[in-house]
Amino acid sequence: MDEFCEKLASLGIPSLVFLGAMSATGLSGAAAITAALAALGPGGMVGGVITLLLMCGSLSVISRYGYTAVMIGVSKKIMAKNNLTKEEMQHKVEKMPVTRALKERIKSEINKA
Repeated sequence: MDEFCEKLASLGIPSLVFLGAMSATGLSGAAAITAALAALGPGGMVGGVITLLLMCGSLSVISRYGYTAVMIGVSKKIMAKNNLTKEEMQHKVEKMPVTRALKERIKSEINKA
């Protein structure tokens, strides 16, 4: 059991997401794996595997730079890509489902841009 847990821990958060999805299916064995993968992403099992792989990549970047830095960087890129004014981007930030403090931090960084 310890060896199994160690291997899952090396995979990080995606392994916890996968275990949660497996337990939510109410099934066991291969049926639980199949149902969990199908539930995690569009396109059945393949979509679930792709979703987990994308999570691995995203989470490694977030763990390296921090959630706040990633949110600020993405917000700036969205602003540039969509040719949004600072006011328009701040309005979008207000609608984000994040804490008030993070919204203020993102808006502050947008104003500096």
